[in-house]
Amino acid sequence: MKAPLPDNETDRLAALYALDILDSAPEQDFDDIVALASTVCGTPMSLVTLVDMDRQWFKARVGLDQTGTDRETSFCAHAILGRDLLVVPDATKDPRFADNPQVECANGVRFYAGAPLITTDGFALGTLCVVDDQPRQLDIEQLQALRALARQVTSQMELRRHAVTLANTTARLQELERRKDDLAGLVGGDLRAPLRLVTAYLERLGTTGRHDADLADQVARATAGHIRGFMDLMHHLTEMSEAGFGADSLHMRQIDLTGLTQRAVEAVRPIAATKQIWILNQAGGPTLPIIADPVRLEQVFTHLLFAAVKYTPTGGRVRVGTDLESGPALRLDDIDMPDGMRPELFPHLYYGAIANPADVPGPDRGLAVAKKILDAHHATVALSDRPGDGTSLHVVFPSAAANPAATIDDLIAA
Repeated sequence: MKAPLPDNETDRLAALYALDILDSAPEQDFDDIVALASTVCGTPMSLVTLVDMDRQWFKARVGLDQTGTDRETSFCAHAILGRDLLVVPDATKDPRFADNPQVECANGVRFYAGAPLITTDGFALGTLCVVDDQPRQLDIEQLQALRALARQVTSQMELRRHAVTLANTTARLQELERRKDDLAGLVGGDLRAPLRLVTAYLERLGTTGRHDADLADQVARATAGHIRGFMDLMHHLTEMSEAGFGADSLHMRQIDLTGLTQRAVEAVRPIAATKQIWILNQAGGPTLPIIADPVRLEQVFTHLLFAAVKYTPTGGRVRVGTDLESGPALRLDDIDMPDGMRPELFPHLYYGAIANPADVPGPDRGLAVAKKILDAHHATVALSDRPGDGTSLHVVFPSAAANPAATIDDLIAA
């Protein structure tokens, strides 16, 4: 049974293409997620699929050599019609899939579970799915972990695209900064004399009480001779007012750092549970107001927590807290285990997010992207590692209370 098109198909495809991820190179962050999904769910296959107009393409895969299939036979094309998991315990007994070529073939699909990849704007772009050639069921813990991992996939895609947007915005601001001298010259010199001349001509026209063709001609010639300068001035001012704004910018407002941290912890907790990793949440107490984009910053926090869970041995401990230091602060501790085993988070954080993160193309790209978003929030990031204590990451934000009227202009100019 071919899946019908979603009601918002045109907008859904536009959202998918805007991420510029189709046919992109493999990335370790996504490969790690499908590997973890396969392990957690006990299935030989797991995929990050993106449903295009007439195909589904695999951004990451484990247990399968294909890079995609046609959309007509796609299980994921059915999964994106809903908002939650699509679980097919035995495809041979499901009328939607019983005669599907992927089911009828030797060692074909028997079990499928797909969590839709839903963007912050509500578009289902594809799925994180697990597949088996044997019928099976997933328990509640596995289903919760699959949902949480799917949210990680979507966050990764959106954060990467947003980091590109921030880089473009920064480039525009730097270009405007270089052109400030031109603007100062226009306002303070090149246009001042013509403006005075035109003003004087107009005053004379207003006081003569009669039509003066010669004087009108002088006004016209003076205005025409400097209209290009006026237009350049308007262009400069318009670009300055628009830089950093619009749909591609961060949507900054006052939020509570403590509440946002708690939401990030709960988003990652189902994944941690599958590795028997204990997340000690000490993000409580008074509210800590900061100026931030709540969606992007929560995605950054969940990725940092996910990295801690990913690089911590089974049975480890991760501690998360918020406090008021030199400003509102998040603290993430990946604690050494009693038997001496150490988490591997430190080198990934250091090389991915501290030491030249813009130059990191491979396994730590997600951390480099997270650092770019933190930089855009003017956060200070500190990292330490001590045997016996483990890895500690501190992220300190400017306090909103210190500048309640702060706007995006202030943040960009800082």
